Amino acid sequence: MVTSPLFTPLQIKSLKLKNRFVMAPMTRGFSPNGVPPPDVAAYYQRRARGNVGLILSEGTVIHRPSSANNPDFPHFYGPEALDGWQKVIDAVHETGGVMAPQIWHMGIGPPSKPGGWVPEAPFEGPSGLYGPDLAGGIAMSEGDIHDTVKAYADAASDAKRLGFDSVEIHGAHGYLIDEFFWQATNRRADAYGGKTLRERSRFAVEVVQAVRLAVGADFPILLRLSQWKPLDYSMKLARTPGEMADWLAPLADAGVDVFHCSQRRFWEPEFPDSSLNFAGWAKKLTGKTTITVGSVGLSREFTGAFKGEGAETHSLDEVIRRLEDGEFDLVAVGRALLSDPNWVEKVERGLFSELIGFNPADLGRLS
Repeated sequence: MVTSPLFTPLQIKSLKLKNRFVMAPMTRGFSPNGVPPPDVAAYYQRRARGNVGLILSEGTVIHRPSSANNPDFPHFYGPEALDGWQKVIDAVHETGGVMAPQIWHMGIGPPSKPGGWVPEAPFEGPSGLYGPDLAGGIAMSEGDIHDTVKAYADAASDAKRLGFDSVEIHGAHGYLIDEFFWQATNRRADAYGGKTLRERSRFAVEVVQAVRLAVGADFPILLRLSQWKPLDYSMKLARTPGEMADWLAPLADAGVDVFHCSQRRFWEPEFPDSSLNFAGWAKKLTGKTTITVGSVGLSREFTGAFKGEGAETHSLDEVIRRLEDGEFDLVAVGRALLSDPNWVEKVERGLFSELIGFNPADLGRLS
């Protein structure tokens, strides 16, 4: 297997990448009271030393009263948390790595289990729903929306100030921004709702515009999106290429440089009559740089991998073929890097027999 296409450099505005591998965001609850400790910095530094082209942090929440449903998810606000993230990026840069924080608001999720932690304020979303007719929080006022847009911009500004190389906005997987996209969770009758996906994208567009204003023209902005939802893996926000263009074009115009296109299985076509996956269509429709992700490096797709049903496979032929065809530009790897910080370096050196398989137990430790 010739892996050299995966190890060509790429520059996106001020962001210089030595290869096409991205460490996918994987949320870890190892930041007590939202503050990342030294072992979190060491965890990311190991991946930088292992030659990952771009490291994306776990989801790190913005300054809103109920942006997280776990007290140990990291914050990206407040002096203590930001000092912790300063140590993270310094450790990554020490090893020659490049990193972006993923800034996040969880929105509304399922009710906490009895006795589970909940924030002081109710969970918030566009309509108080986290799924079809599933209530779990309050509907945001226009004032709440404006304050939240500012909180995203403040987090992005802090990321640049701390020395991060870019920033990713989490707009996927049923969290706050995605709840505005999805008609089942956005039933608003004001300017932030609407019958079309384009209309329901106003909140996301305003977030991107505010982030762009905060970081300037040359600082790359990534946006992670997904069609699927945790409550409905078959869900498609955009059912046709035309609908996808209506969704993505305003986001690109607002300032997105890179679309991070989350699929369960990267090799599956997004629409009939074309082999292009989600990242392929996003690139074709917008001309922007795209990241593909979804069970890369796993012998089974991601739900089985979490149960320990699949081991790593060294076959990256399909990824390489599509990359060479120009379908997408970057390849995000999650669970493989969770268990093996040197996974990218081993692939580059052809040490496939030395790859360490994903172990679900690693979800509970910083290895």
